[in-house]
Amino acid sequence: METGAPPVVEHRGSLGLVRGTALYIAAVLGTGILVLPGLTASVAGPGSILAVAAVFLLSIPLAGTFAALAARYPDPGGVASYVRRALGNTPARIAGYWFYFGVCVGGPVVGVLGAEYIVAVLGIDHSAVGIVGLAILVPPFVANLFGLRVSGTVQLGLTVLLLAVVIGVVAVSFPAADPANFQPFLPHGLAGVGAAISLFLWAFAGWEVGTHIAGEFANPRKVIPWATGIAVVVVGVAYLLLQIVTVAVLGPDAGNGPVPLINLVSAVAPGIGPVAVAIVAGVVVLGVINVYLGAFGKLGASLGRDGDLPRWLAKGVEDGAVPRRALSVTAVLIAIYYALMAANGFDLTAFILVHTSCMAAIYAFGMIAAVKILDRWSIGWWMAIVSSVLTIGLLVLAGPNLVIPAVLALAAIVVALVKRRRARQVSTSSTSGAPLTEPAAPPIEPVRPLIEPVEITPTATPLESR
Repeated sequence: METGAPPVVEHRGSLGLVRGTALYIAAVLGTGILVLPGLTASVAGPGSILAVAAVFLLSIPLAGTFAALAARYPDPGGVASYVRRALGNTPARIAGYWFYFGVCVGGPVVGVLGAEYIVAVLGIDHSAVGIVGLAILVPPFVANLFGLRVSGTVQLGLTVLLLAVVIGVVAVSFPAADPANFQPFLPHGLAGVGAAISLFLWAFAGWEVGTHIAGEFANPRKVIPWATGIAVVVVGVAYLLLQIVTVAVLGPDAGNGPVPLINLVSAVAPGIGPVAVAIVAGVVVLGVINVYLGAFGKLGASLGRDGDLPRWLAKGVEDGAVPRRALSVTAVLIAIYYALMAANGFDLTAFILVHTSCMAAIYAFGMIAAVKILDRWSIGWWMAIVSSVLTIGLLVLAGPNLVIPAVLALAAIVVALVKRRRARQVSTSSTSGAPLTEPAAPPIEPVRPLIEPVEITPTATPLESR
């Protein structure tokens, strides 16, 4: 177990408190606002407000644990790097594969969700969802190719616009609230609240994203805890207000239709409401994809650096560098997943379950690693203890959907076995038929002296010439 203060590491990142907080808010206050207020109200009624409050409180130790890890050990490998430090190379490879190949499915899912809203608002044919969703994915890729100095600034603007729209929707809708919609408060009992809690876990996921870009902060140890704390409060208050307004205005009709925010604003502002919803959908989707692409790029580069993926991907892993190769591979992965979604008629259920089950598995590994490497009895350590218990509940909720994480874990184990076999073959070949010797070292260049030797030729002295 690590003791004492970690060595001071100088980082070349450019993210400060303002842009860093914007990235955290966008990662968590994401597509959940597009679907969850209405969906949870349909399964729990007004009791869904309790579900939001409960998940908000439960997310505090999880976010705090990731903040403690990211501030203390800023590395682009994120959770995988913490698992490597605590549990070893193979578990770290498993965690890395879960995020890079499993959580990556969420990228095109977010694009399609945004496209569903935009198509519904504009009133165009539903067949345009595929084209609109693909178009949504392009700007974040372009922004990330220029690095977090550019994408972080873009994210700041997107987050400000997102919060402005959320505040506007709440302010416009609140006068239409009907107190009668809060009765009965628990129409489906506590079981309905439990179902709403499981749904809202999707809304409060995303705190781990900051671990992959921790090195991009100018002062991770100081800025990350503050950015996380501010984001936790902003996200929690935003979701809580949206849930209250959704229940108060729509009542039993909150869960009708695939685009509940349209129903909400149309009830009070039929003219400007749909336009506001289109802005919300566009801002949310662009912001979430922008943040996750930065994380995927850095993670892919770190997996290449650590030998878990081809080392060709490692370029750009350094703080402040742009992992364009890893971003290109991420683009290929997202294109494959998008094609599979299109072949499935853009039914997103299975893909969302892949995303959430991989997240549950990553959280479990991450919390175990946090308990092992954070200073015992520190605030971060206690948060990790609490979060470890909570992640057991997440795994139970994931249930049979853990098949995909199990397949990715098996792939990581196969890679480990292949690497060990190759290492054993190299060791055997170096000892068979020849005495064991050290591998040949590269030729050593002679060291050039600082002062060139000067040849001195004897000359006759005046005394000798006499």
